[in-house]
Amino acid sequence: MRDKELQWLVEEVSLKYFDKPFRHQAFFNSRLKTTGGRYMLSDHRIEINRAYLEQLGMDELIGIIKHELCHYHLHIEGKGYQHRDKDFKDLMIKVDAPRFCSALPQQQKRKSNKTIFYQCVNCHQVYRRKRRMDTKKYVCGKCRGKLLLMTPEDAMKG
Repeated sequence: MRDKELQWLVEEVSLKYFDKPFRHQAFFNSRLKTTGGRYMLSDHRIEINRAYLEQLGMDELIGIIKHELCHYHLHIEGKGYQHRDKDFKDLMIKVDAPRFCSALPQQQKRKSNKTIFYQCVNCHQVYRRKRRMDTKKYVCGKCRGKLLLMTPEDAMKG
């Protein structure tokens, strides 16, 4: 689906479920990563995450469009368009729009919860970290000695 087809779909959904025209721009935004879509207050455009169409299908896309159109139409009419507003909640129920979009299947591997260990050369104090640190810049907080990165096997021993 291209932006032109998305524009047509948004206009159709707006007429079918809201009985009001959508007179602004709708397009796919590939930079959206954690949300299905967004409505821009400043210029009334709607941006949609293409991954939801590709991975979850047309029903999910229409749900996202309905949700964003709730924001759009209420904002245009000067009513409560935010998630917490009664007008918004009522309109969402009326058009059967989802409050949240479904989660995307994980594409990227999450960062592993690897723990990194450092040990002081002098006092043998062990430091546990989630991120790597520059051992030239940091020293032991106990004796100011040099820190060494421990291998996972050494960290397990003790």
